[in-house]
Amino acid sequence: MPRTDRPALRLPQIVALYVGAVVGCGILILPGLTADIAGPASVVSWAVMSLLSLPLALTMGFLAREYPGDGGVSGFVRTAFREPAGSLIGWFFLSATVIGVPVLSLTGAGYIAAAFGLSEMVRVIIAAGVLLLGLVLNHVGMRLSGQIQVAVVSTTIVILLGAFLGSWHEVDAAAFFPFAPHGWMSAGYATSLIFWSFIGWEAVTHITGEFEDPARDVVRATVIASGIISILYLLTAFAVIGTGSYGPGLSDVSLLNVIRLSFGPWGAICTGIAALLVCIAPSITYIGAASRLACSLSLTGNAPGFLSRISPRFRTPTGGLVFLCICFTGIISGYCSGLLPLTTLIQLPNAAFILTYLGGCAAGIVLFRERKKIRALCALSLVMTGAILFFVSWAILFPVLITLLWGGYRFMHQR
Repeated sequence: MPRTDRPALRLPQIVALYVGAVVGCGILILPGLTADIAGPASVVSWAVMSLLSLPLALTMGFLAREYPGDGGVSGFVRTAFREPAGSLIGWFFLSATVIGVPVLSLTGAGYIAAAFGLSEMVRVIIAAGVLLLGLVLNHVGMRLSGQIQVAVVSTTIVILLGAFLGSWHEVDAAAFFPFAPHGWMSAGYATSLIFWSFIGWEAVTHITGEFEDPARDVVRATVIASGIISILYLLTAFAVIGTGSYGPGLSDVSLLNVIRLSFGPWGAICTGIAALLVCIAPSITYIGAASRLACSLSLTGNAPGFLSRISPRFRTPTGGLVFLCICFTGIISGYCSGLLPLTTLIQLPNAAFILTYLGGCAAGIVLFRERKKIRALCALSLVMTGAILFFVSWAILFPVLITLLWGGYRFMHQR
């Protein structure tokens, strides 16, 4: 995709993009839900998943370093397995983002509404505002988006660390006993749920064309971001368990309770700010990734031509952003009408995201055949991600539908 002559993003902004893409709304609800499932042993689940996620993060990092470009995982798969496979993976990621970003904004807005006692209509307005902000920032360019992402992620980290430190005096050692009240199998199930809090690495691979020095910064940023993310998750889980902020009526809003303990009367305001930032950060990254991928697919003849339109002023993918805006409007409208409840929307993109990861890991095994250590990382990531695919249930029908649409488009385009 055409862009400005001077790449925009340096190491701090790249780290912020990674952290912003991965630390999504899962941190608002999963620490409480996993504690409800496994008790204090869920801390072990978070630690295990932090370690297991590193090979997956590094797989995406090495691929992005060696094959930078707007195609992201689609481009890796195209290089390894030729054009059709790459374009199908691109369609999977694009379709998952079309649904996943509105779900993210609605979930974060729901947390804000709960913190301040706002109505459902206000929740929808906040969600729409988050989507609009992400579209506008990506329209004016990655340099500004990257700078704002640094500010957003920095504020999020400060609030989460403040919540942990502020709640320290409320932590009770007795809350960690019995350590595994529901058995260690429950900790295994909690680990599978926590996987969703560690996806997002694939989104930044679509923006590597905007990096100032991908060869130098991609892997460094991956390792730094992985450390920051793991620390944030572990501290949050520890605070939730230590303060007893889970159980009936608390698990869904566990972080809200921790922040209230830390900040007192200001807790609701801090919670609202944290929830808003947590849904803004990944929205910016995913919208940027999806719009550039749409442009890349269009330029290679695998998507309609209007998606490759570029802003004359900002050199950003106007066609892709307009397409996303139309899709987001449809998703939000479907949610408001009751045709697309949030419980359904949450499940739809899961299988498509997992298949995107599987495609990237398989591409890494082929492309790094001469580099045994990196290839082993890719193989480990493939096995780990493949195991999660068995938990998606009926949601596998969504990528099946996307495959049929992709096949129909290719047939008509070739004719």
